[in-house]
Amino acid sequence: MSWPAIDRNPSVVPAEAPPLLDEAVREKIRAFLARYPTRRAAMLPALRIVQEALGHISWQAMVEVAALLELPPADVFDVVSFYSHFWTAPRGRKVIVLCRSLSCDLMGSRAVAEAIRRHLGIGERETTSDGRYSFMTEECLGVCEGAPCMLINERVYTNVRPEDVPRILDDPDNDRVDYPRSDLYDAPARGGPERAAESGPADRQAAEGTGGE
Repeated sequence: MSWPAIDRNPSVVPAEAPPLLDEAVREKIRAFLARYPTRRAAMLPALRIVQEALGHISWQAMVEVAALLELPPADVFDVVSFYSHFWTAPRGRKVIVLCRSLSCDLMGSRAVAEAIRRHLGIGERETTSDGRYSFMTEECLGVCEGAPCMLINERVYTNVRPEDVPRILDDPDNDRVDYPRSDLYDAPARGGPERAAESGPADRQAAEGTGGE
């Protein structure tokens, strides 16, 4: 009597699936390799480049990053699942990150969060139906003197009040920053150049009032 063989580890990526990472993205990742002692050490910038290019980091993207860095896919998944700023499902063009640390909580961040949920009609880690916004909270953004604070993409807003939320979110330029950024991170975006233009540096000067509200 023979026993049938069962593959209990099927691939999460179809064999016929075309590559997700184009050569431009791969070249940007390779540009970081010489800066680190090992390929594993370059994983965070590699994943950031991929997320900016594709909008999120899918299973297939993890597998391709692992192959490029010569690492097991499980190692890449461990890192992606550890950091809350990596998204494994499509996110909005603009990501709102509201601080929930003690300082911000004491200064009213819960009321700001409720104002955001009410204005956008979404909860935490959700995305609006038009794909414009995603919303999440984070333990600390490091701008305690400006509590409550939040980010829209990489633009910092300080001393945010619930009544400020509609004005901020209805501003089409609410994620705009005017500081130069290393082109190593400016990976080309799928779907047009607008996507790449939506991100900028979280410059400390913004937290001091130059780039925030």
